[in-house]
Amino acid sequence: MATTQQRCDRAPAWAQLQSYFETAGRQFDLRHAFVEDAGRFARFSQEAPHVFADLSKNLLDVRVEEMLLKLATECGLEAHRDAMFAGEHVNNTEDRAVLHTLLRAPAGAASNRTAGELQEVHATLDAMLAYAEQVRGDHTITDVVNIGIGGSDLGPQMAVLALAEFTAPGKRFHFVSNVDGHELAGVLRDLAPEHTLFLIASKTFTTAETMANALSAKRWYEQSGGTDIAGHFAALTTNVEAAKQFGIDTTFGFWDWVGGRYSLWSAIGLPIALAIGADGFRRLLAGAHAMDEHFRTAPLAQNLPVRLGLLDVWYRNFHRFTSRGIAPYHSALKRLPAYLQQLEMESNGKQVDASGAALPPGLGTSPVLWGEPGTNGQHAYFQMLHQGTDVIPLEFVAVRDAAHDLEGHHPKLLANALAQAQALMVGKLDAGGHKNFPGNRPSTFFVLEKLTPESLGAFLAMYEHRVFTSGALWGINSFDQWGVELGKVLAKDIEPRLATGDITGLDASTAGLLERLKR
Repeated sequence: MATTQQRCDRAPAWAQLQSYFETAGRQFDLRHAFVEDAGRFARFSQEAPHVFADLSKNLLDVRVEEMLLKLATECGLEAHRDAMFAGEHVNNTEDRAVLHTLLRAPAGAASNRTAGELQEVHATLDAMLAYAEQVRGDHTITDVVNIGIGGSDLGPQMAVLALAEFTAPGKRFHFVSNVDGHELAGVLRDLAPEHTLFLIASKTFTTAETMANALSAKRWYEQSGGTDIAGHFAALTTNVEAAKQFGIDTTFGFWDWVGGRYSLWSAIGLPIALAIGADGFRRLLAGAHAMDEHFRTAPLAQNLPVRLGLLDVWYRNFHRFTSRGIAPYHSALKRLPAYLQQLEMESNGKQVDASGAALPPGLGTSPVLWGEPGTNGQHAYFQMLHQGTDVIPLEFVAVRDAAHDLEGHHPKLLANALAQAQALMVGKLDAGGHKNFPGNRPSTFFVLEKLTPESLGAFLAMYEHRVFTSGALWGINSFDQWGVELGKVLAKDIEPRLATGDITGLDASTAGLLERLKR
């Protein structure tokens, strides 16, 4: 049985935090904090596996962090974390274990409870990586098209772009997720069937958008002269029979204890393995596992994902910040914000706790997460961050060592990241008002020494455990996603109406729009 979570608003430390926020937290000034504490940077920064984090420019002091840590203890965070790693069914609404951490665990690292699952994981991993190496060595395959959506698209796409430096030459990677045919048509336009491998990523092999694109890709392949479906299509699915009926012989499966947004470490990560090779994929897993072990074993006060998750609770529930930006200062991380959006908002965008009880007014859960690569954002939305009426915490991701040798570029990039974080904090006084920067705007600064499979794996695992931490304190189930279902059900009803024009039973707005779109 999974452990019982104590919802944070019912814990004794919650009232203490509320009181402290009203007397000191609301008026907290970062500039004064640095003047008063010469050791603030060291106190609020931390080295974790492959990731350095500076939390010192956030609106918290030692007293706040102590109370947040007390809150975590009172809510049973450690027991809930241990239950997840042990394979207990912490996904209570679907009665499932949550074992994505097992996907990156080395052989022999599992408990007695999960030893069988780990053996299956490594058997699948070995088979998948052997296939990846086979395809990588086949020079007739020049293009790989991954067809999936949600977790079957965002994670692999983000990682392949992020690790482009490690990608073998001679292969191009394309990702199709949108049921909008313009996306698939744009990809197919430049492909030759004899040189293309399609990956169909769908756990059930029934996902509506994915199967629509898969069937169109199959028609294109056959109409373009292709005759070897089995040789040019592979499936990442547990529905082997449906894949076989489609004409696919090569399948790699995964398990119901792997949520979609946590699945890039599984067979869903085949595009990553095709790009960076078996050794590169194992390095990605190793980086994530190192962060798993940090989260599992480090004391809460020195546990980076825990400290980040507690900061999220402090901001969301006391400062009432409803949004958080992320600015990766590395062009290869351009899809990182989109990936993290799903990870956090699909996990923690909930309004009831794990027991199904409605959360009380004021107990906000997931913030809106958004962002773009760094210097591009500076010339777009940073205006609002500096001078807007809303305070929006921002997270910088910088990479110390460049992967190119273009003179002068990387120092400019890093200088911009450092300067923006500094400007958000210090501000600038202008009596006229128009050039006044209020300052005291919080930010977190992450540093990776290099962008490698290990550092990317560790950073993503850190974020997963951060989301787990805040969700655990809110007492919600971070591992279901019922909110994505209603629209899918209604779409099945509406689609045939676009052909027939039947508006019976529809609300006036939907009926009017349907008639407009039908014309």
